[in-house]
Amino acid sequence: MVQEVFERLLKRGNIANLEHAGGYVFETASSVLADRFRKRRSHHADAHDLFDEHRHGDVDFSPEHVLLGREKLARATAILLELPERTRVIFVLRRLEGMRYSDIAARLGISVSAVEKHMQRAIAHLAKRLEE
Repeated sequence: MVQEVFERLLKRGNIANLEHAGGYVFETASSVLADRFRKRRSHHADAHDLFDEHRHGDVDFSPEHVLLGREKLARATAILLELPERTRVIFVLRRLEGMRYSDIAARLGISVSAVEKHMQRAIAHLAKRLEE
């Protein structure tokens, strides 16, 4: 980050003539720090694990494997689209967004038991269709 501060100062140029050069350097550093936090948040950097060769080294990234993965994803998406809209929304909010049942119920204005029933239907439908 220090290098980035100096890079910005060099790009601005002629900071020797600034009346409050120290304050300008501090504001630039503050801006660099804010940009770094914003970038980490927008890229969900804390949600990712670093590559560990012992854990991930045997993963097959061949074109065939990638194509099979894409086909599985397309099939799962098509199966999800078969669900009624509300059931699909509840499934996505729970499984992909990680929301709690109570939060989903409050957001959609339904009871927690209704959310549970929609999830049961979605899971049963996905299990049945994926076996085919």
